[in-house]
This record gives sequence, C-alpha cells and structure tokens, in this order.
Amino acid sequence: MDLGIEGRVAVVTAASRGLGRATAEALAAEGVSLVLSARGEAALSSLERELSARGAAVVTVPADVTSPETPARLVETALEHFGRLDIAVANAGGPPPGRALEVTDQQIVSAVEANLLASVRLVRAAVPAMAREGWGRICCISSYSVVQPVPGLALSNTARTGLWAWVKTAAHDLARAGSGVTLNLACPGPHATDRMRELGGGGTQGDPGDFGQVVAFLCSHQAGFVNGAAVVVDGGASLSL
Repeated sequence: MDLGIEGRVAVVTAASRGLGRATAEALAAEGVSLVLSARGEAALSSLERELSARGAAVVTVPADVTSPETPARLVETALEHFGRLDIAVANAGGPPPGRALEVTDQQIVSAVEANLLASVRLVRAAVPAMAREGWGRICCISSYSVVQPVPGLALSNTARTGLWAWVKTAAHDLARAGSGVTLNLACPGPHATDRMRELGGGGTQGDPGDFGQVVAFLCSHQAGFVNGAAVVVDGGASLSL
C-alpha cells in the first residue's frame, strides 16, 4: 500500500536502535525525509549512513530527548533543512524495572521526564508548523502497559499511562481546532529489542520492523480519521477489553 507520505518530513526521537530505528526505517522506505535524534552518536551516524545509502534524505541530531530544549531544536532543524515538518514520532527509552512501593521519588520524576514530558514537549513544538500547513501526523511510542499494567514495571506503568491521558485530551483539542493534525499512541508489547533483553524478557516477541510499519501507517495519508487512539501491538499479550 502506498501510504501517501512520499516527500513528507519527519522527526523521530530515540531513533538509533530498537523500535525508534524500526520506525525510521519504515518511514524512509515510504520516501519520507528524516530528522533523527538519539543520545548515541555512533549508532545514529551508522543509521544515517545506512538510510542514506538507500536513497533517504537524513539529518541527525545527537541529543538527549529529556532536555527541555531538544524538541524545539529538532523542529527547527527540520524547518531549516527541509522547509517543513509533517510527521513527528516521539520515542524514549523505558525506565528501569521496579516494584510500586519501592521506587523513589527521583525515579518517578525521571520516568515522567523521559516517558511523558519529553513527548509532550515534542508535540507542543511540532504542532504549530503542522497546523500552518493544515496537515500533520504525530505518534507517541508508549507501551501496552497503558491498557494493562505490567507487574514489576511500576515506573513505566505510571509515566506511560499519564502520557496516554494527555494524548487523548490533546487529540480532542486538535480535532476541535480543525488543525488537520492527528495525535495517536502506538503501544508495543514484547518485541525483540535490546530493551527486552535488558529486562530479561522471553517467550514470543514481535518483529520491530513490523511495529515500525504500524507507526508508519498511523503517520499516513490514509490514517487521517484515526485520532486519539491507542493502537496496541502486542501479539495478544494483554487481556484487557
């Protein structure tokens, strides 16, 4: 299927590995120009070379997505290099595991900073440029924990559920304003990534490349009426209705 986004411009954060990288690869395959950011400069440069060799237009910005100034910097980079911004994918590494009654105040603050505020800041930075053109797609990569908390991941459960509540509210506001901008959540379950290996995950795991295709669809022309949705991609792992 032609997703109708060839020639569009996207920002993707935490793009150097895992689900962020898979998303960048899926968008590049659709002819999208990319501004990619991550903390790991070496991995980011490697991805830039790989995608450029496939014909993609790529600009990389090594940065920490939790820094308050990073989202605006990424949007400015897209406008300076490509003259526009059409798509934003907010992604960040997950917090460490922890039991609900044992996590510290600072751990909660750090989790909220990375897995809630960083996404909120990118959305706020991206919307004006998109609204001026009357078209935009924003997707925040979260977790299936927004529909069913995962035991032992109290920090992730807390921050990501807060993001879901904010996204649902903001998507409604964007629709009422007639902005032409959609805002959705992509919620992965276990996938074969470094994150899952760090958590000691086993059992059936999804292909990150398949997940990237789901995000690309949410950023597509055809997904124009998908707004304020949490699309769970977990192979049936969650049992919530």
